[in-house]
Amino acid sequence: MSVRVDNLTKYYGDFCAVNNISFELKTGEVTGFLGPNGAGKSTTLKMITGILAPTSGQIFINGKNIKDNRKELAGLIGYLPENNPLYSDMFVADYLSFMARLSLLPQKKIAARVDELMQMCAISDQANKRIGELSKGYRQRVGLAQALVNDPPIVILDEPTSGLDPNQILEIRELIKNIGKEKTVIISSHILAEVEATCSRVIIMNKGEIVADAPAAELKSYTDKNYAYKVSLKNCDKVDIWSGIPDAVAEQLDNCSYIIRGSSANLAEEIFRYAVEKEIIITELVPYQEKLEDIFRKLTLNTAEK
Repeated sequence: MSVRVDNLTKYYGDFCAVNNISFELKTGEVTGFLGPNGAGKSTTLKMITGILAPTSGQIFINGKNIKDNRKELAGLIGYLPENNPLYSDMFVADYLSFMARLSLLPQKKIAARVDELMQMCAISDQANKRIGELSKGYRQRVGLAQALVNDPPIVILDEPTSGLDPNQILEIRELIKNIGKEKTVIISSHILAEVEATCSRVIIMNKGEIVADAPAAELKSYTDKNYAYKVSLKNCDKVDIWSGIPDAVAEQLDNCSYIIRGSSANLAEEIFRYAVEKEIIITELVPYQEKLEDIFRKLTLNTAEK
């Protein structure tokens, strides 16, 4: 089930929240949707679900324009919004049964589907509790179960692990991975480690625009320097000791450790040669794997909150 976004733009008055973005998602992908607060992530997700109308641009679900086929396509999308609105006075099992009826699930299948969802999201022992009595983590699980109630081929999750403890996060992470094998899944999250562990693809937004879109393993190509090494020294009493390496940038980690980045495929050799020339004693020289957090900061630094 494909989702295609073409030149999507959204204005709130004179303010441009989303500025002419385009991308396509396919079945079997778990895509992380990242950006600072106000980058336009939630606005984009709400337009894909049909909750918000774009100012311009188009959204296609399996080739059909959502603007002209809203009623037909709504049932293909499961959505967990960031604020997770739930009916706090309802019991968990009753709430999921109610949502199943609203999703037009056949009556004879509702009980079995609700049981399946409660097991899947590990809330079976909460079935007869009122939602308002649940912890935030359990309420988040109920919201996730609601998003999956009619087994939609497209699942959009806005901050799905919010409020969960580390054990619950691991369980939900595995659940999302399994869902992503057969569905098109989009996750918006501020927890970069979760996106690294869960998503096969990452889209980063900044000030309403897409600044990166790539498989998670290839994101480092979006940074200015494509090679990086961690270098530790026996002693380092000099300032800016690496300035003589052409087209390289050094970031000091502590008194005697650095991350050196450069665009040369022979960067390690250049570092070693320079150290010999300057009589710098190296105790460690190893490749440094850029973290998603590092890349995120470089692409979104100085973003004004919107």
